[in-house]
Amino acid sequence: MPILRRVPVVLAVGALVVAMAAGCGSVVDGAAKGEAAGRTAGAFAPGAGAVPAGLEEFYTQTPQWESCEGYSTDGMPLASSLECAEITVPVDYADPTGDTAKIAISRSQATGPKIGSVLVNPGGPGASGLAMATDGGGTALGDRFDVIGFDPRGIGASTPQVRCLTPPETDAQRADPGVDMSPEGIARTEAKNADYARKCAERTGAEFLEHVGTREVVRDMDVIRSVLGDEKLSYLGYSYGTRLGSSYAETFPANVRAMVLDGALDPNQDQVQEVVLQAAGFQKAFDAFAADCAQSDDCPLGTDPARFSARFKELVDPLVDKPADTTDPRGLGYRDAITGVQQALYSQNLWGMLRGGLSSLADGHGDTLLQLADTYEGRQEDGSYSNIEDVFNAVRCVDDPPVTDRAEAGAADTEFRRAAPFLDDGRGTGNAPLDTCAFWPVPSSGSPHTIDAPGLPHLVVISTTEDPATPYQAGVELAKQLGASLITYRGTQHTVAMSGVSCVDDPVVEYLTELTEPQPDLTC
Repeated sequence: MPILRRVPVVLAVGALVVAMAAGCGSVVDGAAKGEAAGRTAGAFAPGAGAVPAGLEEFYTQTPQWESCEGYSTDGMPLASSLECAEITVPVDYADPTGDTAKIAISRSQATGPKIGSVLVNPGGPGASGLAMATDGGGTALGDRFDVIGFDPRGIGASTPQVRCLTPPETDAQRADPGVDMSPEGIARTEAKNADYARKCAERTGAEFLEHVGTREVVRDMDVIRSVLGDEKLSYLGYSYGTRLGSSYAETFPANVRAMVLDGALDPNQDQVQEVVLQAAGFQKAFDAFAADCAQSDDCPLGTDPARFSARFKELVDPLVDKPADTTDPRGLGYRDAITGVQQALYSQNLWGMLRGGLSSLADGHGDTLLQLADTYEGRQEDGSYSNIEDVFNAVRCVDDPPVTDRAEAGAADTEFRRAAPFLDDGRGTGNAPLDTCAFWPVPSSGSPHTIDAPGLPHLVVISTTEDPATPYQAGVELAKQLGASLITYRGTQHTVAMSGVSCVDDPVVEYLTELTEPQPDLTC
């Protein structure tokens, strides 16, 4: 039962870039103008707002802004107009005199009367957020806010980094299909999962692994708020970034100014529920892609809707035993083929590439799907990797209690296959291995629960009806828990805010700048 990251990195960053380049057409006045007019340069000094006792040295530090050259670690170029800095945070907030970590942040400065800063996060967990700041000059958000990106602790340019596998070890891991559900196959997979967990502890350090989860990242976000001189936080979070937002709101409700949470996670769902619902979401996205593909006679999935999933499996299942040829000597194995397809199902913008990739696979060539899989896995042209996969595992393993009951793991695998027939390789036995988190060397620090954050200002949640990675109902539930406005977007993609859809973008910008609530039950 694969667990998928909830962000297509290039798409989330690209969405904000498109919006900043196009602008959102909102005229800002009223409350925001009054708020900005009352602000002076001195009002944005470090140490603003609430400063917890014993943490003064972190909350009052002054960022030393410099060129972002050397900050990008994931192959995503950073705009030359951006500035970058590092801020220091305690590894363990319960022991502020102990070890520290560095958090990399980026900034595009406001070009007009400044309301404050808006912090943005693309999700993951594990995705770098530095490029999210981009150049906001001349746009509705960029005029009124410093747009701030950040690499959460352990990620990208922040240090120390979470590192578990070397590049050759990661290549080998990806080449293993991991589909054998016999007792022997399950034992081998569990041994590999335990070895991965051991290497994470050895190469990253168990103490740091214990403190890389959402619980600590939201504390870091509050330090960022303070050192930027903002009394309260304005935030735009995508996908897993919605968990950061809702957790921040629960931890620091009095420090929230405004939040937009797009592609929401329901904090009250356990991991098994979440992954099975995600599987169903990807099946819907696959069906929509296949129906679109079938409009052409040369669709590699054929033209019969009843045969779409079966035809897909005829293309990919043979890769378990024999990878497809690629220009790269690695070849395209089963696991990478599935990963590449799922990467493309995040957005209709990639459907053309997916269709071409499946057509090439039908002819015995796997280059396109391997390229998509490499993008998802963070593999660079030189064979190195960003640490998105290692951070993803590290965060999810401390954020929620692991599944340690093999009967539960087997039942979950069966449910997953039923929810997503196109991903069912036909090798299910009713049993399944325990995943990496069952062998994790440090305890979890969170658990599913309903958000309890009395006194919050009005927030905004956006949910897409056919979102494959974060199903629509999760956004409905999160909006209820937060007492937030819900914007519904009818589409088949993962997240939508600031991607050029004016029906969504205009009320989002108006809310962030003027604190004006969107109209009730807004559907776009």
